[in-house]
Formats: sequence, structure tokens, C-alpha cells
Amino acid sequence: MYNKNIKLIIAIGIIGYAIYQFIEGNIGNGIMFILLSLIFIFLYFKNEFILLAFLKLRKQDFEGAKKWLDKIKNPSSALVQKQEGYYYYLHGIMVSQTNMNEAEKHFKKAIGLGLSMDHDLAMAKLNLAGIAFTKNRKNESKLLLKEAEKLDKRNMLSEQIKMMKENMKRSQGPNQHYGQNQMRGKRR
Repeated sequence: MYNKNIKLIIAIGIIGYAIYQFIEGNIGNGIMFILLSLIFIFLYFKNEFILLAFLKLRKQDFEGAKKWLDKIKNPSSALVQKQEGYYYYLHGIMVSQTNMNEAEKHFKKAIGLGLSMDHDLAMAKLNLAGIAFTKNRKNESKLLLKEAEKLDKRNMLSEQIKMMKENMKRSQGPNQHYGQNQMRGKRR
């Protein structure tokens, strides 16, 4: 993996050589080098290891995704800010199965750095809402759930949001009624 700045330097060098090819009259070579430089510019904004980790996650291969993410040694210097957000987002998804505290840290860091897609941001907030709910931070959970619902414009997470709301109502419902009935009994 090349550092993000090295990718830009390589792209600029290739573009410079493409201009030289245009000046020499080799139009075909110049076009080919411009297209080649676009690959490095694309990889500046979309890190190759994060793309490969996403592909592994789509196949539910958590070990393979972790292997690709582990190749990124220093995310703050190797990645653009949004890509660093996705780095922590992917780590949060993988760790959420085993360690909620660490997953919460990763999701918060990902949200802080920013994610470019609204549904990814909604998914991170939905996961944080679930973690907050399991830790009995119900107000925080409700707030995060509302934010996730606002961000889910294409209703990709509507089923999960609905299920989370039902779980929250179930956990609050009987306890509240039980407590109110006890209060009524004491007043009489």
C-alpha cells in the first residue's frame, strides 16, 4: 500500500508524462497515461484495502476483512479523513459481535471522522443506539435511533429501526405499568 501522498505524487508524475506524450504527438500514449493516473487518483479517495475489506464483509468473511484492514498500519497518515472513518466503521462492525465497548469506541470515532454515505452513518448510529440500549442508557439510545431514522432516507434500515423501537417498548412497557399499579395501590 502506498501512502496517500505518494499516490498523488505518482498521479501528478504520470499526468506530467502524459502531457509530454501529447507534446511529442503521441496522443494515444497520452490518453493511456491520463487513464492510468486516474487509477491513482481514485485510490487516493478510495483506499484499496478498505474496498477489499468491504467485499469480504459482503460475503460475511470477517476474518478476511480483518486481514485486509490489518494491512493498514497507521490509518491517520495512510488514509483520507472519510476513509479513516470507514476504517473505524468496519472495525466497529467486526468487533460488535464480540466486544461492545470497543465497538462503541470505533463507531463514535467513525462518526466523528465522517462517513460519506447517509445510510452508513445511519447504520453506525443504529449500532450505537443498540449498544447504548444494552447499557441502559435509554435516552441516548432514543436520540441515536431518531438520528438514524432521519438519515435512513431510502428505508434500507427501516426493518432494523422498527425492531429496535419494539424492543425498547417491550423493555419499558411492563415495568412502567407494574410501577404505576404499585403506586396506585399505595395511594388507596
